[in-house]
Amino acid sequence: MNNPRKIADRHRRTRKDHATETAEDYVEAIFEIIEDQEQCRVVDLTKRFDVSHVTVTRIISRLQKEGYVQTEPYRPIELTKDGVTLARTSRERHHVVFEYLVAIGVPPDVAEIDTEGIEHHVSEKTLSVFRRHLKELKGDKIGVSM
Repeated sequence: MNNPRKIADRHRRTRKDHATETAEDYVEAIFEIIEDQEQCRVVDLTKRFDVSHVTVTRIISRLQKEGYVQTEPYRPIELTKDGVTLARTSRERHHVVFEYLVAIGVPPDVAEIDTEGIEHHVSEKTLSVFRRHLKELKGDKIGVSM
């Protein structure tokens, strides 16, 4: 039988992970939009996530309080140094999970959907195993372009 404390610890970790999912998704999206278009505005995020202007504005406000973005009314959204770090980390996690799923035979369209759910909850230890196994499966062909 499982120890109740261990169960509580697992649930606590899951709640914490859920709290960071939105931040990771938005910061990664901002990073990609800036790469593609040189700037990111609220309207770009409303289109990307198919959510309202109010929803994006609230999330951007939270990200600004957390130190990931800098913005002012009617100005583009900019990532702070911490925001860029989080975006790159999130992007790398996404890449590793996606590449691993494809390498073990998951079709790319399914792997992309599954990656969105897995990437926020996979531990660094598990990612390390994914990376090692990917190297075995693909040789040295795996790499992360950022």
